[in-house]
Amino acid sequence: MLFRRRAILLPVLFVMIAGALACASSTKSSEKSAESSATIAASRATTSTSHPAFGTCPSSAFPNLSGTSAGANYDAPKVTVSCTDTEITVTSNNMISYEFVAKTPNALAPQNFTWKVPLKPTKAAAPTSIENRLGTLGFTVTGIAIYGPTEGPMPAAEAYGDPVGNGLMDYCGGHTGPSSDYHYHTIIYTDAVCNFNTSQLVGFAIDGFPIYNSVICLDANCSQTTLAKSGYTKTGDSRSYVWKTYAFSGGTDPATLDACNGRTEADGTYAYHLTPTQFPYIIGCLTGTEARQTGAAAAPMPTMQGQQGPPPGQQGPPPGQQGPPPRPPAQ
Repeated sequence: MLFRRRAILLPVLFVMIAGALACASSTKSSEKSAESSATIAASRATTSTSHPAFGTCPSSAFPNLSGTSAGANYDAPKVTVSCTDTEITVTSNNMISYEFVAKTPNALAPQNFTWKVPLKPTKAAAPTSIENRLGTLGFTVTGIAIYGPTEGPMPAAEAYGDPVGNGLMDYCGGHTGPSSDYHYHTIIYTDAVCNFNTSQLVGFAIDGFPIYNSVICLDANCSQTTLAKSGYTKTGDSRSYVWKTYAFSGGTDPATLDACNGRTEADGTYAYHLTPTQFPYIIGCLTGTEARQTGAAAAPMPTMQGQQGPPPGQQGPPPGQQGPPPRPPAQ
């Protein structure tokens, strides 16, 4: 009887030990894989850590997009940049420089954007909230509009939800809106096809402060670098009302960004940084004073089918934004 029990228990014990070893091996393999991916992303990013000096015209950071397009039947991108002693002006037809992949029911068509931002921005007395703001908060060096981390009120189940977490973005981090306008909610800068691999500068917020990729220079010579981290902590389900499901917690790590998703750089200037997979992805609030745009660049995202505008006799929200969403239903 004793021998029979041993005969049964020994193989079972062997299987349990083998399973534990395999599990540990798998966990280590996954950890190594994640570390490897992070290392690859960092190594790709650190190949482009230079950027124009603060207060100088950033034209050198705008890539040459000749020969690129969204596809055979689409207009090629057209982007120009010019500067005065106080202002940067960028004009763009807002066409992407890589293959268009539809992630929404909306088409892709040229726009007529002109953005003007201060060349030497300064911090405001207090940050400006962008909570549930639907419209342009910045632009890229490839001439594409940048939105916040909020989608619109339709569909109702994902009202004002996280477009990144809800899987609505293409491989570079953008999609098209109701006016056939392409815009980013996050930016995947490490993929060469997205055309952000020539400079650490990715774009500008409408307060004039630059938007850099995720590489943080820890010293003035950028001899030591790290990757930016969001200071927000997830507290709930972000499929809808995304701003109610993240709280800013900050941190003492020099890689952790402030509530606007930016930081004071080693040279004393301020800049936003990308956190492509971490809310708020590009901009969390506006640190400087917003430069009011005109024309198409000032328009809010238009209403979608099924949306209601403000009630008759009431004024709508200011250009570039729509009012706060309705409160979530009571639980």
